[in-house]
Order: sequence, then structure tokens, then C-alpha cells
Amino acid sequence: MAKGKKSNLRWIKETLELKPDHRWESPSGYKIFVANRGAVRFNVPQNWVFEPQEKSFKFLDQKPPKDDCCLEVSFNQLPPNDWSEFPLKRTLRKVIDEDSRNVIEKSKIYTVQRQTARIVWAEIKFIDTQAEPREAYSRICIGLGSNVQCLITFDYWVDQAEQLTPVWDEVIRSLTLGLYIRDPRTGLAFPD
Repeated sequence: MAKGKKSNLRWIKETLELKPDHRWESPSGYKIFVANRGAVRFNVPQNWVFEPQEKSFKFLDQKPPKDDCCLEVSFNQLPPNDWSEFPLKRTLRKVIDEDSRNVIEKSKIYTVQRQTARIVWAEIKFIDTQAEPREAYSRICIGLGSNVQCLITFDYWVDQAEQLTPVWDEVIRSLTLGLYIRDPRTGLAFPD
């Protein structure tokens, strides 16, 4: 179990032994990512490589330069407020419309309604030209709930969609915002 916290623009990783009666549960083959005591939480494949960035967290299927996909998350703690009227769909549409890559398709915007969060996501298909032209997908999610806003992106090759789409599905299914963890050794959560 690792937990990170920010101090002077550096993340600190701490490994703790879980108690025998811990409440952490994830599907087989996945591990649980928790940022800032539970501000953001979701499941990622167990064997993926974790790379903390200055303002985000990246998960890669392999160590670079052999990686074929990248899942990245950033989040903001918002001041207490009623964020229920914030235009999530319009914001996501703007992000997609302003994407600077060679976009060849845009999906509709999907909405996931949770008891304590609103989540929207969409997909673009683009031509990646870094090495040789190759079709790729980018899925983009904005979540807002419990005074936490998150942005999750997932970039992968079109020809790997069959194996990687379930990863995205699990991230979205397990995405939890603002469920804070009192003791990371037990996984006992408390609401914001």
C-alpha cells in the first residue's frame, strides 16, 4: 500500500503494511490508486508502471520507451461550494474541440451519475505521427464531486483497443472522489 502527499512540489511515497482485516478491495489483476488520502481513487492494472509527475500521476503499461499506453490523472481541491451547476459537458466539449492533435473522429459525451459525483468522458481518434503515422485513441474524463475536480486521460493505439478498453471501463467504474481514508492500513473511509 503506497500513499503520496505533496511537499515542496515533491511526492513522498510511503509503504505501509495492511492490517489483516483491511477493507481494500479491487478486482483480480488490479491495484487501488489513492491520492491525497482519498480525494481521488480508482483501480489500475496491477503490473503497470507508476510515474509521479510534478502536477499529475502517470500509469504506463511498460517502462518507457517500451510503453504503448498512458493513463494520467490530475486533480484540484476546490473551495466548498455547490458545484452542481458547473457545465461539465460544455467544458469537456471545449477540451475536445481545442485538441491540437490530428483528430479524425470525436465521440459523443458520456455521462456517469454517481451519488456524490458527476463524471463525463469522451473519446477522440487521432493520427499519431511521432514515428510513423498510426491511429490512436485518447479518452478524456472530467469528474467533479465532494469539492474535488479531476481530469483523467488515457492514450492508446487503436489496434490495442480490445485489450485496453476494459482498463478504462474499470477506471471509470471505480472512480471515487472525496472519500477520505482515516487509516490507510485499514482502508476505513470517512465522508468529506
